Amino acid sequence: MGYNRRIVGGYIIELEVFESGGCGYHRVGDKLRYPEDRDIMCPWLLDSANSMIRVLRFGGTLPWKYSGTPYEKEIDPDGVTTEFVRCPDPTSDGVVLKITRKKVRK
Repeated sequence: MGYNRRIVGGYIIELEVFESGGCGYHRVGDKLRYPEDRDIMCPWLLDSANSMIRVLRFGGTLPWKYSGTPYEKEIDPDGVTTEFVRCPDPTSDGVVLKITRKKVRK
């Protein structure tokens, strides 16, 4: 049986753990599908990412670019746009999540 990804607003959302210092849920390189993998995500990380995901799913972008940092974003409303978010864990165990929005071509 094939996998059908939910497309909202003409975009799909992919998540990747970009940094993780020792989180019990996620390791660097973990790839997650949104919204399909919400149940296996750390609830604190999911809560941190939800607002940004909603903006991206409906075609919006966030104004900061993180220029000159490892978190520098791609912004292309007709292609790939990225965003980064950190979980609320203030220790070195915290996770940075890379959110990627891809425009679905018809």
